[in-house]
Amino acid sequence: MTEQEPRWLDDGEMRAWRNYVVGASMLADRLHRELQDGHGVSLADYEVLVRLSEQPGRRMRMSQLADEVASSKSRVSHQVARMEREGLLRREECREDGRGVFAELTDRGMALLETSAPTHVEGVREHMVDLLSREEQEVVAKVFERIITHLRDVDAR
Repeated sequence: MTEQEPRWLDDGEMRAWRNYVVGASMLADRLHRELQDGHGVSLADYEVLVRLSEQPGRRMRMSQLADEVASSKSRVSHQVARMEREGLLRREECREDGRGVFAELTDRGMALLETSAPTHVEGVREHMVDLLSREEQEVVAKVFERIITHLRDVDAR
């Protein structure tokens, strides 16, 4: 078997890739900093609070939560344990199968989410959404839906 030369990126592809990497990192850092400075909550913890708040009973299985926030089960488990110590959520064994564990948003976690959400949405608007036309927003949504689907398919193999 002969080794093939990599398909190197051309100038346009490299520009798209590097701008994505730097832009996504800068955006996440800015949104994190705004939440941390204004409310003492990290962007990662905020995402967990949001996902739980959107579920019936403000709870979901840990495995589903890990998928929703694109994190490993181990990392989410550590994060949830810390958030539980802070009183933002609680863990509960699944009564149906005895194996699964639910993460459930507490009233304290919901209150933190409600006070920090305006800061976050303001930042998302200022630093991304309002910089894009409706057409550009649709392109970004479609591109990342395709990437997410592809990566989930790769992980499922």
